[in-house]
Amino acid sequence: MSSYGPEQRTLLESQAAPLYEAAVTEGGLRVDDPRVADGAETRPAFDLLLELGLLHLDPEGASYLPEDPASVQSRVVSPLSQDGSRLLEESSQWARAFGGLAQTWRRAPQSERGGPFTYLRDHAISTYLEGLVAEVEEEMLTAQPQAGRDAATLEAAARRDIAALDRGVRIRTLYQHSARRSTVTHRYVASVTERGAEVRTLDEFFNRMIVVDRRVAVIPGGDDLRVAIAVREPSVVAYLVDVFERAWERGRAFTNKESSLLKDIAVEQRQMTIRMLIEGHADPVSAKRLGVSPRTYAGYVADLKDEYEAETRFQLGYTMGRLGLSGTDADAESAQGDDAADRER
Repeated sequence: MSSYGPEQRTLLESQAAPLYEAAVTEGGLRVDDPRVADGAETRPAFDLLLELGLLHLDPEGASYLPEDPASVQSRVVSPLSQDGSRLLEESSQWARAFGGLAQTWRRAPQSERGGPFTYLRDHAISTYLEGLVAEVEEEMLTAQPQAGRDAATLEAAARRDIAALDRGVRIRTLYQHSARRSTVTHRYVASVTERGAEVRTLDEFFNRMIVVDRRVAVIPGGDDLRVAIAVREPSVVAYLVDVFERAWERGRAFTNKESSLLKDIAVEQRQMTIRMLIEGHADPVSAKRLGVSPRTYAGYVADLKDEYEAETRFQLGYTMGRLGLSGTDADAESAQGDDAADRER
C-alpha cells in the first residue's frame, strides 16, 4: 500500500470523512450517486476512500459499502510508523556522521582562523550549544543562575543532558541556593542525578557558563543573554575551569535535604543579604546576586528589620554596624554562640 502524507490526511478529514459518514448512514453509496460521478466535487474524496479500503463495491455491483475503519487503520498507520522509525534512525546516523566531521574540524588548525573567540547571537546560541553538547566526550561543567530557567528550557536541557550521560559523560552543575525552591528545577535535577550527574548550590552569584571537555567554554556576552562568546583559548578556558572548581568546593549537594544543611543554607542567604545591605547595592542588583526576585529580596530585608527592631533601612544599617555585623561566617558563629548562651540561661 502507498504511503500517505498530510495532503491525503487533510482530504480525508475535510471531505472524505463526511462522505464516509453518509455511506454509513445510508447503508452505502449507489454507483449512480452524483457524489461519486466523474467530475463531481467529492470525487477525489471518494477515490481516496476506495484507495484506503474504507469503501468497497458490493458483489452485485450496485453500490459501494462502508468498511470498518479499525480494519483499515493498521494497514495505513503501520507503514507510516515504520517509515518514521526508519527516518529517525537515518537522521541519527546523519547527525553522528556530521558530529564526527565537526570534531575533526574543531581540532584542526584551520578551525582557529577565526580566532579563539566566537560571538554568537540570539538563536545561534542554542544551535551552537546543541552541537557542542552533542560532541562532548568526557565532561561538561555548567553554572546556571536560577533566573530564566523555565519549564520548557529545563525539559530540553534534561533531554540533552541525559543523552550525554548515557554516553558516559560526567556532568557537574552549579545553581544558586534559590533553585531549591523551584519545582521544575527539582524535576530536572531528579532526572539527571539518577543517571549520575552531580548538582550543587551555593550562595554567591555566578554567571552562566558551560565548559565542554575543558576545551571550549561558552559565557554570556552581555546582561541580556542575547550574545554569547565561545572561548577556545586554552589559558582562558583553564582559568574558567579553576573558577568553577573553587565554587564547586563551596557548593552544597542539591539532593541533600537534611535539616542541618537547610539551616546552614538559610544562614548563608541571610549573611549574603547583610553583605548586600552593608555594601549599599540596589535591590535589583542584590536580588540578582542572591538569585531571587526583588520582591523576595525585599522580604529578606523586612525580616532583618523585624529581627533588629528597625523601622528603616538606615536604622537597620546603623544597628548592624553598631553590632559589628559584616555578613561573614564569624557573624554566624557569634549568633550560634549567642543562641547557645540563651539556651543555657
